[in-house]
Amino acid sequence: MVILHAAARLLLGLLPVLVFLAALVLLDSYKLVRVRRVLVLLAIGAGAAVVSVAVNRAFAGALGLDRTEVTRYLAPTVEEAFKAIPVLALLVRRRIGFLVDAAIAGFAVGAGFAAAENLQYFVALGPSSLLLWVVRGFGTALMHGSVTAVLAILAKLLADRHRGSRWWTALPGLLMAIAIHSLFNHFFLSPNASTVVLLVVIPLFFVGVFYLSELRTRDWLGAGFDSDQELLELIHSGEVASSRIGAYLGELKGRFPPTAVVDMLCLLRLRLELSIQAKGILLMRGAGFPVAPDPEVEAKFEELRFLERSIGPTGLLAMAPFFHFSDRDLWQFHMLGDRG
Repeated sequence: MVILHAAARLLLGLLPVLVFLAALVLLDSYKLVRVRRVLVLLAIGAGAAVVSVAVNRAFAGALGLDRTEVTRYLAPTVEEAFKAIPVLALLVRRRIGFLVDAAIAGFAVGAGFAAAENLQYFVALGPSSLLLWVVRGFGTALMHGSVTAVLAILAKLLADRHRGSRWWTALPGLLMAIAIHSLFNHFFLSPNASTVVLLVVIPLFFVGVFYLSELRTRDWLGAGFDSDQELLELIHSGEVASSRIGAYLGELKGRFPPTAVVDMLCLLRLRLELSIQAKGILLMRGAGFPVAPDPEVEAKFEELRFLERSIGPTGLLAMAPFFHFSDRDLWQFHMLGDRG
């Protein structure tokens, strides 16, 4: 009986947030986040929980804070800051393309954090009521995952608006996450009432995020696929000399060796081919078709890297008018590379 009671407490503390995370991954029709990355983010979130405990204790002792001050102000600030680090790293490295994968990545970090924190409480508290673990599993754990998802979504929105991720693009989301976490820890509502509110609000929030992301993804795929296809057809037709691309390359002939100009055109062609391939994969995933890995994709990336080295930094800068890729456009190359 004691073992069953302990198992029930542990399952209530761990399963809700992990099941919710699994549901988010399954609902992602474009399969933007690989399971392996989700598992890595869970582990990183768990590590953040362990580090946060030590940091909270150190600051509480140094500043002479009581338990209430730690719970309401220090812990939310420290914990959300540590959870923000892997999210910001993904954004800066252009590994997040859409709001959906921002939400999943953020929730995965928060879920790992919550799981590790509840394991620590399970050991520290010993025998305790099942109601406490209902609140911790369905309330506190989901709060941890959701506020980090909010942080990631706001950071992604700012990165898209400013065409690139910088450290400050995560700041508004971080402040929002800290504020929500702190309000939750003020216990203006009873723990039971807070849990019920979260169980109503969180699914509605993620439904809205998924819906908005689906609309944006479809718009980007449609417009991007058509423009990339038109430009690639122009290059393949041999009529590029009479186009604006040909005119611009003609201006570059006086500044770069002829071989470098040829490599620039080859690089543009290859980037377009990879971009079209990535968008095609997403369209097939969205339609529910399985997509087998392309055995030639690694060779294409090798050629891409060779051409970039051959052209050099100055040549790439000169080609910037044609390489006006957003974070989302660069993300699709990482997606193809991950599959290779």
